[in-house]
Amino acid sequence: MSTLGEAMVARLKAQGVEVVFGIPGVHTVELYRGLAASGIRHITPRHEQGAGFMADGYARASGKPGVAFVITGPGLTNTLTPMAQARADSVPMLVVSGVNRTETLGKGLGCLHELPDQIALSKTVSITAQTITSSDELLPAIDTAFAAIRTERGGPHHIEIPLDVAVFEHSDVASEVHEPALKAPEERAVKDVAQRLAKAKRPIILVGGGAKRFDAEIATLAQLADAPVVTTINARGVMHGAPLCIPASASLKSVRDEIEASDCVLALGTEFGPTDYDMLAKVGLPVMQGLVRVDICPKQLARHEAELTIEADVGLFVDALTQVTTDKPVGDGATRAQDVREAALAELSDDYRLMVQLLDVIRNEIPAALIIGDSTQPIYAGNLYFDHDVPGGWFNAATGFGALGYAIPAAIGAQLAQPERQIVALAGDGGAQFTLSELMTAAQEKLPITFIIWNNGGYGEIELTMERADIDVVGCDPKPPLFRSVAESCGMPFEQVEAEAEALAKALKRKQGAKGPRMVEITAPFIAK
Repeated sequence: MSTLGEAMVARLKAQGVEVVFGIPGVHTVELYRGLAASGIRHITPRHEQGAGFMADGYARASGKPGVAFVITGPGLTNTLTPMAQARADSVPMLVVSGVNRTETLGKGLGCLHELPDQIALSKTVSITAQTITSSDELLPAIDTAFAAIRTERGGPHHIEIPLDVAVFEHSDVASEVHEPALKAPEERAVKDVAQRLAKAKRPIILVGGGAKRFDAEIATLAQLADAPVVTTINARGVMHGAPLCIPASASLKSVRDEIEASDCVLALGTEFGPTDYDMLAKVGLPVMQGLVRVDICPKQLARHEAELTIEADVGLFVDALTQVTTDKPVGDGATRAQDVREAALAELSDDYRLMVQLLDVIRNEIPAALIIGDSTQPIYAGNLYFDHDVPGGWFNAATGFGALGYAIPAAIGAQLAQPERQIVALAGDGGAQFTLSELMTAAQEKLPITFIIWNNGGYGEIELTMERADIDVVGCDPKPPLFRSVAESCGMPFEQVEAEAEALAKALKRKQGAKGPRMVEITAPFIAK
């Protein structure tokens, strides 16, 4: 026999969990019983928000759920922001928390870390949230969460275990873990789409984050259909450098115009969120003729009208579609895509084009890296236009929920998920200060992350927005720390360069010393205080 806490760790191990992020506390010590012997690696962030963002970055980089252990009360509330970001961006996450003793819940007795109704609070952002009240409920709760994570739209799931329940006896014998089947598309629906593409004179494919892991399959489909491919923010890197690729936001007029001129729009794994299709929230979605939507989530499919909706795993759908799609003669698809790429880049302001140039430098000097961003100006620029070289290797918190402080901890999670790959975190001086303490986590774990700080001396983008709206600027000048001193205190190499391509390239070329993270600060004099 084992305790329920030990059984939980064993079940997570059986479900393939290799890393958990958490800060132990008196309300979770029983969840740690057996963790050291399990082989699951534990990473200690400096704040529970960091734990949640690390789990998010781990999930995006690995394709597997990120797991966080947090205490009841403030531990859970500190993690709600990352959970909400994960919900907005469909990122698979499991949060396991403690909660006070069963007989005290909801009674307002003034217990340590007490919330009026913790599970109800969690349900405002969690896809599923359950309180374990008996040993028999544990394994079904874990298995249900993992089944949903593997077969449905991603997002956060929460399991809370009361202090008294965590020590219950639990059988050592665990049932076998079963891998759930993915939802396959109906054959007639696949043939229908193939016929639509064959008849279309001007088809286009929209690729969202739900399709980012099917780069080769989408490239084959695009070539067969002679269809340009527009990649959303979370799908950047799909078809990198390909003649048919349009790595630009549908919020830009040139991209919208091309979508509206198309006679068959195939949308794969995209939710049609405003941050991708109407960033300034002024004009709404493009008008789309012959829209076909493919998504694993029926709720998403119901949110926007389409001529045809197909509920299925995008990978299975694209694979089936390529097998029945007629190979069209080469037409004007590549020319259309090139024209849109050129027009989209020309739409950007001079400042944003410089920032895209700097992003190109990062990509070229650190090839095949994951670039993980915060809400900061170069990220906004790249979200509008940037052709990354890794499918799904460009992601940030400037989409959906839009939480600041994301880049530094998410990069840590991503590095642990893919230790063989180089990781770049790009944060503004303002956003970095939300989670600056997590730099010590990277240093302690000797993770070779390149932390790039875009320092414009405050909240530069918000200041510009206020000025353009003829509002007196207030609150946009939080004084940043001396990042050189921050890096030195964390024992990491540091360089400072101006916002200029050649200078940044030289800094990134230089070899690091000892294994571990480094920091490069980019000063932006054209908007600095």
